[in-house]
Parts: sequence; C-alpha cells; structure tokens
Amino acid sequence: MSLIDQAGAVRSGEELDLAKIDVFLKGVDATLEGMPAATQFPGGASNLTYLLSYANRELILRRPPFGAKAKSAHDMLREAGIMTELKPVYPYVPAVIATCQDRAVMDSDFYVMERLRGIILRDKLPAGLTLSENDTRQLCLNVIDKMIALHQVDYQAAGLAHLGKGDGYVQRQIAGWSERYRKARTDDAVDFEDVMRWLEDKMPADVATCLIHNDFRFDNVVLDPDNPLKVIGVLDWEMATLGDPLMDLGNTLAYWVQADDEPQFKQMRRQPTNLPGMLTRKEVIAYYGEKTGYRTDHFDFYEIYGLFRLAVIVQQIYYRFHHGQTKNPQFAFFVHVTNYLEQRCKNLMAQSHI
Repeated sequence: MSLIDQAGAVRSGEELDLAKIDVFLKGVDATLEGMPAATQFPGGASNLTYLLSYANRELILRRPPFGAKAKSAHDMLREAGIMTELKPVYPYVPAVIATCQDRAVMDSDFYVMERLRGIILRDKLPAGLTLSENDTRQLCLNVIDKMIALHQVDYQAAGLAHLGKGDGYVQRQIAGWSERYRKARTDDAVDFEDVMRWLEDKMPADVATCLIHNDFRFDNVVLDPDNPLKVIGVLDWEMATLGDPLMDLGNTLAYWVQADDEPQFKQMRRQPTNLPGMLTRKEVIAYYGEKTGYRTDHFDFYEIYGLFRLAVIVQQIYYRFHHGQTKNPQFAFFVHVTNYLEQRCKNLMAQSHI
C-alpha cells in the first residue's frame, strides 16, 4: 500500500460541477487531457480540499465549506495570494496554478494548486510506515524547525508587510476571538466568560512581529515518501498573517495531545503527537525558546489562548450545524468539545503562576 496521502469519495452534499471546472482549468492550462475525476481529502471542518485527476496531471482544488460562513473566514483569494507571495522565500508552499471568482463556475471563490505527493500524518501513522523512537523525535524536531523557519522569514524584504496591522496583535486576537465566541455561542454551550476575562487581564505585550501560519499541525505538513523524516510542504495558509510567534506556537500546542493526557483530550487527537519519541508540550516550548531566543517561561497565557481559540473555531462550526447551515453529522458532537475545552482552560488557569 502506498504511503502517499490518499483522497476518498466526495462526501454527499459537497460535490463539484466538474464540467464547468474543466472548462475553466483548460482555459488556464490547455495541455490538460480528458475530464477530471474528483476525490476528496479527509477533514473538511473548515475549507474543503479535492483532488482533480486528469489523464496527465493531478491538481488540488480548495473551496470554502458549503452553507453560511463567518464574514472574514474562508477567503480563498487571500489564501492563494499569500501562498504566491510567500513561495519565493519559503519554498515549502505549494505553487498556485489558478484562482477563480466567477460565480458561473462555482458558487464561491476557489483556487487550484499543484499536488505535493507525499505522506500526511493524521491521528495514526499510515499503514506500512514504522518509525523508531529516535526517528519520531527527529521528525518532530524537523516539523518544529519549519515553523521556526517561517517565523524567521524577513517579511519586509519579501514584500509581505501588508499582511499585518502592526503592534497590538495579542490584544486584537483576544478581543476578536472573544467577540466571535459570543456570536457563535448556542444555548447548549458554556459561556467562557471566566476564560475571556482571564485572558484579557493577563495579556502580555507582543514579543515580536513575524510571519505566522496560525494552524501549524502535523496534518498540514507533507513528508517525503522516500524519507518520511523530511518535510517537503506546508499546507493550509488560510489564517496566515503577521503576528506574535508565541501566539502561533500556542495555537499549535492546542492540538498537541500527548501520551499522558486525560481521556477527554485524547479523544480529540488528530495527529500522532502521542507516539514514543514525540516531544511533550513542555519540551516543544523549551526547544522553540532555545532556537529562537524568545522567553517562554510564562507560556501559560499562550497555551490557554490556543485552547480558547480552538474552542471558538469548534463552536463556529457547531453553530452552523445547530442552525442547519451544514449537515455533516460529525459536527453534532462539537458542542461537547467546546464545553470540555472551557474546563481544560480553567484547570490550566488554576495552576498558572502568571
């Protein structure tokens, strides 16, 4: 069995009009042969990702979810623009082939990019891939190093200064995510008010301004099939911006479920950070601080922020399901995740020395 990440059947209600897409793409690349076959990659709680297989080329199409969406979310043209500008200085970005905002082709903006054929790690290692504890540790460090490399890009020299709003990123994030949670709250969701108040009270100044990914996880990293310890691509640039690097790391660690975590958190795991050899969250923080020089001795704030932000994202998805704007049955349970994350935040707040 191939280790290369595979797409599956397109989910019901998320089909594409392949005839219209084919006409559009052949206007971009006249060498495309035949009609494309469409398959869909797993996930899709946020943007949807499809594999378009022509007789002579494979392409990846990204579009927003179906149904009503948050006003500023799922901006496909922005994501494609960031990728195009970033690729010359951060080569792990896939090449964008085309963007489209013609509603005659699709009901939303979308873009098409090259396919990076590689391994993507999800909750378990793919069948046939075995890593020793030392290999797993090295892979973990290699992935963190790619985040550090992004944070060290000279964004001004790269012409990316327009992505940010300047100082005050931490304050804007706490205010913005708090507002988004209050708007997305449903009657079966907790209020998070204690957590939002704590974050506002404990807010530090920005430690720096740099390029941040805002969703840097193992399942957004592509590994070389011939050398699974080597990163060849980083995906999902929807939320990339200029901001505080420790906030970015806090977002990453919200998904970093380790082997000794409590059962409720383990149920949320979507990447193999529990394997022997993987760094713990504390080890990731220490390694990142050592490599970058940023002080990480008061990281509680960033860890709690990351969990709160994850809760908002989960709750926004649940809100759409709750109000019948999307029908994916897996979203029915997301409110329980929201409620659990509030308790996890409160537990960490109780232990914090900030």
